[in-house]
Amino acid sequence: MSDEDKNLIEILEENIPIDIAKYITYVQSPHCGAIATFAGTTRDTFEGKTVLELRYEAYVPMAIRCIKSICSSARSSWNLHSIAVAHRLGPVPVGEMSIFIATSAVHRADALDACKFLIDEVKASVPIWKKEVYTNGEVWKENAEFLERRDEHGKPVVDHGIAQARPEKRGCCLGKIKMNGADSK
Repeated sequence: MSDEDKNLIEILEENIPIDIAKYITYVQSPHCGAIATFAGTTRDTFEGKTVLELRYEAYVPMAIRCIKSICSSARSSWNLHSIAVAHRLGPVPVGEMSIFIATSAVHRADALDACKFLIDEVKASVPIWKKEVYTNGEVWKENAEFLERRDEHGKPVVDHGIAQARPEKRGCCLGKIKMNGADSK
């Protein structure tokens, strides 16, 4: 089975909740000693405003293609068994999940670091757009990860359609991200 066959990527239509058991079961293996997960949920406030829900839209074919590329990058940096990524579209009320990521690996460091890398990359570069709906209005939001990647001219740094991590960015997984074929240190 190829590495791509060990990836489960789903963009869920409106009103379909994320079934975390499905994705954890997908990545489980007797060969793995670690499963790392991330669940992104809608919080009830942002900068003092009461949030009612988030609404997501996506260009689904490109979003899936981008997530596949991100999974490939993760596999080139960490020894992973399986990856699962699910993202909801449409309204996501307070307390519900909009994204779930699960990774499995022989060792916990690979699973944890890859999981963090995946969520950061998805938020920074995948064409999924978020609108925050408040009690007194709504606004389309850019993720902080996307904004951090903008250069001095206000354009994202892009390589093959995927925004790339900059060496100065801090995080648990930076030592293993491959940039231009070499490990960044």
